[in-house]
Amino acid sequence: MGNISTTHGGSHRRRLSNATRRSSHPLPPPPLTPHPDITAHQFLYPGPSQSPYPNPNAPIQYPQPQYQYPGGYYPPPPPPPPHHHPPHYPYPIMAPHAPYVEHQRAVTIRNDVNIKKETLQIEPDDENSGRFLVNFTFDATVSGSITIYFFAKEGEGCNLTPMKENHIAPVTVHFEKGLGQKFRQPAGTGIDFSMFEESELLKVADLDVYPLAVKADASSSNHDESNEAPTPGNNNTNSQITQAVFVKDKGEFRVKVIKQILSVNGIRYELQEIYGIGNSMESDMDENDQGKECVICLSEPRDTIVHPCRHMCMCSGCAKVLRFQTNRCPICRQPIERLLEIKVGSEE
Repeated sequence: MGNISTTHGGSHRRRLSNATRRSSHPLPPPPLTPHPDITAHQFLYPGPSQSPYPNPNAPIQYPQPQYQYPGGYYPPPPPPPPHHHPPHYPYPIMAPHAPYVEHQRAVTIRNDVNIKKETLQIEPDDENSGRFLVNFTFDATVSGSITIYFFAKEGEGCNLTPMKENHIAPVTVHFEKGLGQKFRQPAGTGIDFSMFEESELLKVADLDVYPLAVKADASSSNHDESNEAPTPGNNNTNSQITQAVFVKDKGEFRVKVIKQILSVNGIRYELQEIYGIGNSMESDMDENDQGKECVICLSEPRDTIVHPCRHMCMCSGCAKVLRFQTNRCPICRQPIERLLEIKVGSEE
């Protein structure tokens, strides 16, 4: 009996040690037993949103179906709903294309006589007390005549008509060609401001009657000798009209120019200031001087005008590119209607 019990106890210890060694590795899970009594359920979708009005800007989120199938069977996901809409992605907002800006090239017009409007002024007549004479500086490449009008109206063909000729008559003075000439109205032919109402002198009257108008005509004989061909139906003349009003400053009258008109071969042009053309077209300027180059590339000279603000601030190359990108002036940011390229001094 003792031997049997001893032997039995030893084998039991051996079996325990073997069980201990085998327990160090996890036992495999028992096989799943299918349950045929459990049927497959339909798709379970979450309920609708609490708000009856969903956010229209929120991206569409499709609910995920919940599956309950027996025996570990996992079917493929169902197709999307019939009314499928792609989700909304934050696409970048593209700026609208700038409107096309017309790019033109200026036509060179010869002006034989030019009155420098900044020099137009009046001064007292030393020989006739109470009267004032008109004087200014002008350039002329040909000979011609200058006529001073008071209270004149412009008519067809750039002809001036004096409206108060019985009070003060027009005065005509002939000149020879030359640059930087000084003009002074003859003594005794000036205006006496006491003869007129102050309101008539300070503004443009009805029917565009200007208190002061100066017309410079180039002599027609000079044009007949030139090689220019006359335009059919028009006489081959060249004239410039400067229209002005009087302003009162500290009890004294002075001249304020309103507009200048150029008539060439019967075609009327109204002259306008160009801002920046002085720095761009001065040939004696150093290339290192600032204010001469294009404001965009900073290398080429300015030769293009922005209309209607009349800023000459770009070269023709930058202007051709800019007109497809923006319609704003680089200087004042006003809308651009057209670009005008001007070539001065290089095409003779």
